[in-house]
Amino acid sequence: MLRSQRTWAGPDAKARLKLLREAKSVAIVGASPNPARSSSFVGTYLQQSSDFRIYFVNPNATEILGQPAYPDLASLPEVPDIVDVFRKASDIPQVIDEVVAVGAPTVWVQLGIWNQEAAEYGESKGLNVVMDRCIKVEHARFHGGLHLLGFDTGQITARKTLR
Repeated sequence: MLRSQRTWAGPDAKARLKLLREAKSVAIVGASPNPARSSSFVGTYLQQSSDFRIYFVNPNATEILGQPAYPDLASLPEVPDIVDVFRKASDIPQVIDEVVAVGAPTVWVQLGIWNQEAAEYGESKGLNVVMDRCIKVEHARFHGGLHLLGFDTGQITARKTLR
C-alpha cells in the first residue's frame, strides 16, 4: 500500500515518546542470531543504549546476543511492555493475537512493515500499535543517540559541505 493510500496513522511523536518512557521491557519477536540482520542491530542498540530489559523471541534459536532466546511470548519470564516485531506483514495478526494473549500493552512493528488491517485489529483489542517505525531510531531520536552507525554527521543542515 502506498503511503498516500494509508488511512491509519498510529500514535504521534509525543505518544511514541510516552510509550518508550513508560516501558521497562521489550521483547523482540523475530529476532535473529545473524549479526547482519536488522533485528540484531536493534537488539544491540537497545542492550547498549537503553535501560530496557530485552528478551529475544525466536523458536529456532537458543541464544541471541548473549541472552537466551525464547520460543514464544508465553515463555518469557515477564510480560513485556513493548513487543517489537520483525516479521512479514502477513504474520502481524497472529503476533497481535499472541501479544493480547500474554497481556502486553504495546506492539511495535518495524520500519518497512505495514499491515493496516492488523493495526486496526490490534487497536480494537486494546493495544497501542506503532507500525512502520524503527524502535531503535525512535529511541535514539528522543534520547540524543542518533550517533550510532553514522546517523549523526555533525552538520545542522542537510546541505553537503563543499571540499
